[in-house]
Amino acid sequence: MACAALPETLSGWAVERPGPVASGPLTAVRRPVPEPGPGDLLVRVEACGVCRTDLHLAEGDLPSHRPATIPGHEIVGRVAAAGAAVTRFRTGDRVGGAWLRATCGECRYCRAGAENLCPASRYTGWDADGGFADLTLLAADYAYPLPESQDAATLAPLLCAGIIGYRALRRCALPPGGRLGIYGFGGSAHLAAQVAVAEGARLHVLTRSARARQLARELGAVSTGDAYDRPPEPLDSAILFAPVGELVPVALAALDRSGTLAVAGIHLTDIPPLTYQEHLFYERNLCSVTANTRRDGREFLETAARIGIRVTTTPYPLSRAPEALGDLAGDRVQGAAVLLPDPDFSPS
Repeated sequence: MACAALPETLSGWAVERPGPVASGPLTAVRRPVPEPGPGDLLVRVEACGVCRTDLHLAEGDLPSHRPATIPGHEIVGRVAAAGAAVTRFRTGDRVGGAWLRATCGECRYCRAGAENLCPASRYTGWDADGGFADLTLLAADYAYPLPESQDAATLAPLLCAGIIGYRALRRCALPPGGRLGIYGFGGSAHLAAQVAVAEGARLHVLTRSARARQLARELGAVSTGDAYDRPPEPLDSAILFAPVGELVPVALAALDRSGTLAVAGIHLTDIPPLTYQEHLFYERNLCSVTANTRRDGREFLETAARIGIRVTTTPYPLSRAPEALGDLAGDRVQGAAVLLPDPDFSPS
């Protein structure tokens, strides 16, 4: 598939002044189109999901790794140009860019298959510009081939929300046919929930949003309730997607003996004191989730295709990226927010 001629500049949004969404942390920018290095892909963006990590970066919960970074790491696009050393992709191929961008490949974590823990790891939209733009660079070795048959907007959330949710599901050690509690039900949770239900789990969703509770029931939850409610039965496993530390003791107290709570976010508000007897005794486990491996990505994308995962999205033109972030912050997004190309977006 041939690609259109490349412009001299790209249009996008950069985090220039981190702060509350209401303060306007995103600035519309126009920049020269970057030249792909030997292992890079220059990608024309077809869709980019808006992740809560982008919100944390914009609001300063995550420290900036470089000034004026263009966020976005759920990228679907077409290869517009490829570096000289790239052999996996050709111009016109549809590819996906995810959060993990690079690792050293040599440390003990990389050698053990835990590249998500590599001390030299780098991330799209944090260490390098991401997909809140019409063009972006991806590292070919960390890109995923994507099917032609699926809409770009429904593919985009799979590339972080889906992959991280999948890793969280594996980290929570859910037994076959087990009872799973999910706390918070946004972009990542609604995808992980479908994998769990497809694998035979009894799903309980606890979230403050009435719209999210309705979606959870449509996707197979056997019960729904407010985030601070006790589920109707003890849980074998739980995943905390909401970045609210106060929910950690709530979820731990809902676990049955030997149950595991996995905290899926990159940022969490402070956890209140835990009591040993109520929250940890009977061999209850608390663990975190850090990024993902490329193997996680491949396994999840294969699983999503096999089970016919349903992706609920709320689309926004690229020109309305600040509004998308604000709606995410205010829990006004159904499923996952996705930015789409906007030919009228032209920063000065």
